[in-house]
Amino acid sequence: MSEGLYSMEAKDFDKTLDLTKIKPYGDTMNDGKTQLSFTLPVPCGAEAVEAAKQLLKTMGFENPIVVYYKELTPGFTFFNCYGSCTHTVNYSTIYVPKVESNTMDMYETDKYIKENIGRKIVIVGASTGTDAHTVGIDAIMNMKGYAGHYGLERYEMIEAYNLGSQVPNEEFIAKGVELHADALLVSQTVTQKDVHIKNMTNLIELMEAEGLRDKMICCCGGARISHELAKELGFDAGFGMNTYADDVASFVVQEMVKRGMK
Repeated sequence: MSEGLYSMEAKDFDKTLDLTKIKPYGDTMNDGKTQLSFTLPVPCGAEAVEAAKQLLKTMGFENPIVVYYKELTPGFTFFNCYGSCTHTVNYSTIYVPKVESNTMDMYETDKYIKENIGRKIVIVGASTGTDAHTVGIDAIMNMKGYAGHYGLERYEMIEAYNLGSQVPNEEFIAKGVELHADALLVSQTVTQKDVHIKNMTNLIELMEAEGLRDKMICCCGGARISHELAKELGFDAGFGMNTYADDVASFVVQEMVKRGMK
């Protein structure tokens, strides 16, 4: 009896995958189940919970549920909520600009440099501006690398210079000139109030003012960085989440060859 009931209910589950109408997947296809967390600047209580539910409905969620809430500090309440999204997106029409290069490992990159450039290349990296975080630039530059991907310092054919954090753009550019850098790598972790955009824009403007922009390949990276954003700001490439030294090195050397930089 129970098995028959389960079988009958299972048949009622939606199994249709329509790439023109994609919505979140929770337990079954097209159920729209979504988890959201946010803070409202209101006192903790029943009114705050109702405000969260109404906000979810306004955002297009059906059957909103607040499963957890807690006062962060007087006048501010944190919420963990669930709801069913009613909106969809057409996945089949999505286009995302991506870095155009073939990713090579360290040994392949070293061989590529020897065969196509014929000398060691120089890459200078730093967390510039007021950004004090080095985890990103260290993952790309330091010899041990990250997640099994060796950093640029380990490459035989790359002279890598990690300048650390809070490096003023002027000093960063000057060091690049001093070391005859082929490429500059900028890491940006702090993104509150879009401070990273202002800082990266300033860097490119300074390079253009000094007539250096076309003489060095400029790359940027960070959790909130995309290739599209990087290009908009005047960089040659942007590296976001789940990218490693392999990706950066591969792009730089292939771009150098494309530009005829020897």
